[in-house]
Amino acid sequence: MNPAPSLAGDSERVIVRGHGYTLAWKTGPSGLTLSPYFHLSDEGGARWMRLCALSSAHTRETPDESMRLFEPEVEVVEGAVIITVRTESSTWQRRALFLRCTAETVELTLEAEGSGSLTDVTILGGDGVVPTGASGTFRTGLDAQSVYVPSPTEPIAFVRPVWSAASLGVVGDADPGRLNGIFSPPPFALAFGRDAASDPFAPGLGPWLAVWLRAPVEELSFTTLRYEPVDDGALLRLAYEGHTQIDGTWRSPTIVIRPVASPAKALEAHRADLVHSGYASAEHRDLEDWWLEPIFCGWGSQVARGGRSAPDFCRQEIYDEFLTTLATASLEPGTIIVDDRWQAEYGTAEPDPEAWPDLRGWIAQRHAEGRRVLLWWKAWDPTGLPVDECITDAAGRAVSVDPGSEAYMRRLDDIIVRLLGPDGLDADGFKVDFTQRTPSGKTLRPAPGSDGVWGVAGLHRLVQRIHRSSKAVKPDALVITHTVHPSFGDVCDMVRTNDVLEHDVTGAPVSVAAQLRARYEIVATTLPRHPVDTDQWPMPSRDEWLDYARAQGGMGVPALYYIERVRDDIERVSDDDAILPEHLAVIGETWAAYRSARE
Repeated sequence: MNPAPSLAGDSERVIVRGHGYTLAWKTGPSGLTLSPYFHLSDEGGARWMRLCALSSAHTRETPDESMRLFEPEVEVVEGAVIITVRTESSTWQRRALFLRCTAETVELTLEAEGSGSLTDVTILGGDGVVPTGASGTFRTGLDAQSVYVPSPTEPIAFVRPVWSAASLGVVGDADPGRLNGIFSPPPFALAFGRDAASDPFAPGLGPWLAVWLRAPVEELSFTTLRYEPVDDGALLRLAYEGHTQIDGTWRSPTIVIRPVASPAKALEAHRADLVHSGYASAEHRDLEDWWLEPIFCGWGSQVARGGRSAPDFCRQEIYDEFLTTLATASLEPGTIIVDDRWQAEYGTAEPDPEAWPDLRGWIAQRHAEGRRVLLWWKAWDPTGLPVDECITDAAGRAVSVDPGSEAYMRRLDDIIVRLLGPDGLDADGFKVDFTQRTPSGKTLRPAPGSDGVWGVAGLHRLVQRIHRSSKAVKPDALVITHTVHPSFGDVCDMVRTNDVLEHDVTGAPVSVAAQLRARYEIVATTLPRHPVDTDQWPMPSRDEWLDYARAQGGMGVPALYYIERVRDDIERVSDDDAILPEHLAVIGETWAAYRSARE
């Protein structure tokens, strides 16, 4: 264990020295109260940050601006140096930023007392006025060249220039500027590097400075954590959107800053910190053998047949054709995923009788063959549900289900009994998708009687209910999600690496195997006890599909999506798209090698 940080100072300057860092600030009339910055440096004295002491907790009622900073108060408590910066606020009766310096970390927590509905909270920067006359938004200065972002985005850039923004959260889709919900949520962690970003996958040698968020998942009532750089400065913004009501004292999630050797070490430290704090589980997970069997998911084959009409090709007779193709190629997947959309309506999850006249009987046939069947589940979709169990827009229209509505949650329990129970369909679990459709908006309204749970906390409650209810009905049920945050480890059984993206920042195509390996490494570090569903959609070409198929067994559970051709544009079909018997033979070889390695 490293010794506690040391504290030294004189009439002009105070210095805290920890393992691998120093934090210093000026005192007196020309000190922090005039220029609101701490200096965070490495152990050699090279500066990492001019760490801004201003922060803001804005509300619907009043923007939060700092009108005055008071001289920092310093005390030593249980081996840590605690620095308190009190601020006169336009919104709160009392507001203070606490910096807790431990042997290895600097930890920032904002505390506010008063009442209001939180909208945006900013740390490492905020709005205000200082005695020099300067006013507006102030940010932390960064002496770094690159930032590592542990979340897939389009363009693909896990390592990017430090002036490139990032959004980590549970809101996204394929629209411009929103394709950052592939992991929803990802780890709430960043790492800053001294070296310039030269490769979207390869971090520089370092050193690195990790920044992550610590809080129990129930308190993560924001939708996104945004890294917002401007020129050589940046701040972190938590989007609460007016759905967190404060009446009394409120404390923000803690921002933890720590020197690390690499971004991978940053993710390891982030997980370890949450486990140590009791906010993530470290318990050993019992895995069912059948969970690790190769998967056939019908979505890619549906797309290959129907393009944008792919949901119309989720039909019993078509899936029978898929299984015949697999049998002809001597491919024996252990798990079949019936994808979008077997339901007549997403929200009610009743099987479509025209597309699936006997889904229960079809699942029973798979069981007789020794296979398991998962049902694709579209999270948040309210189609077919009573509006009073839903989050609504300002006009009263249903936007999503409301996990704060006990009426909806009881309905969800009943649906899962019907889908997994022996007197129902007797399916074996769910592939949970669209977690990135978490509702977002300041004018959205909770259902009547809802407790108003919001953001990441709302998604966790929803996925937790799916997982718990599934286990109550069928203890060996498998629930697959793409929730990669450590605090979601106890509400899912397998993590899916999710949809493949296309280009780097120059517009050049990116190898499927390369980008999925980068994702696998994030999952394996953040949730090391969870098996990985390696996914396989979409594929840009047959060659890329085969290349990735050969690599899948080294990254997790092989998943096969394509069996006839690799194409989603049904108007442009070429011989190069066709999947021939020799190509399916390659899949068989990779599955055989994977199964052999498991024995």
